[in-house]
Amino acid sequence: MSTNNRQQPYDLIIVGGGPIGIACALEAKKHDLTYLILEKGTLVNSLYNYPANMTFFSTSEKLELDEIPFISTNPKPHKQEALEYYRRIVTSNHLNIQLFEKVEKIKTEGENQHKITTSRNSYTSKNVIIATGFYDIPNYINVPGEELPKVAHYYNDPHFYATQKTIVVGASNSAVDAALEIYRKGGDVTMVVRGPAIGERVKYWVKPDIDNRIDEGSIKAVFNAKIKEIKEHEVIISSKEGDQSLENDWVLLLTGYRPNFEFLKSMGIKLSDDGRRIPQYDPETMETNIKGIYLAGVICGGTETHKWFIENSRVHAKMIVSDIVGSS
Repeated sequence: MSTNNRQQPYDLIIVGGGPIGIACALEAKKHDLTYLILEKGTLVNSLYNYPANMTFFSTSEKLELDEIPFISTNPKPHKQEALEYYRRIVTSNHLNIQLFEKVEKIKTEGENQHKITTSRNSYTSKNVIIATGFYDIPNYINVPGEELPKVAHYYNDPHFYATQKTIVVGASNSAVDAALEIYRKGGDVTMVVRGPAIGERVKYWVKPDIDNRIDEGSIKAVFNAKIKEIKEHEVIISSKEGDQSLENDWVLLLTGYRPNFEFLKSMGIKLSDDGRRIPQYDPETMETNIKGIYLAGVICGGTETHKWFIENSRVHAKMIVSDIVGSS
């Protein structure tokens, strides 16, 4: 839904149409800035691709944007409720957004002048916000067989795995949710966990469930282990007890995701060299080392994707727009 795409240069272009990108657009609109959201997929694309039965960790009021009430059936809303909420914000506020338009390159050509090249068009803008999240690039484990059709790095619906022997790799919320749901749909689930136990950041109301299912043997788990090789009908697992072969139909590699660091580097944004790859930005304004280019949301955390989420990064919108208005 776009209203003024030919009005250039924009005061602000927002890369990413997720909740934080939407929050930035709402703030820009309040200050009469000309703006455009560019989203490579559908509206709130990452959220749209979350598992079908996902329940948020946060309560609905923590997911609200611009004090617009988020009414959900339960205190912790489901995916479909969130999709409806954010979609209604965009349509009711007539936000200027281009969907299914991927930003391919951003080049700074001078002070207050950035050229944005997309899969469809090119734009110029005085300022740019990068709010692209982290869900698009999986953390690959780089083992033989990872490219087989039986392997997936994303999980959607448990029905697909009913009666099947499914290995779930990981011990985070996504892996635990998948294991429990598949088990309850009649799947034969084995979890392969690199550490000695289920992750401590697993949702507090879910952790007792997964621990009990493992303890009673309903869900099998191999701890201090890793995948060594994935074959057509089996998976080789390496652990302290040595290698073992498990008969297998499907493998879910839910080992996390990461931001597009190459995209940031291509703009000239500096990343920390300590392994965390945290982008350089001013915590007071969210402006990067490139003047006029800002970061918002989870992308600020580098590889530490658990540091920023909707609840604590909504404030980035006000911080950024305040700096833009104050310096204009």
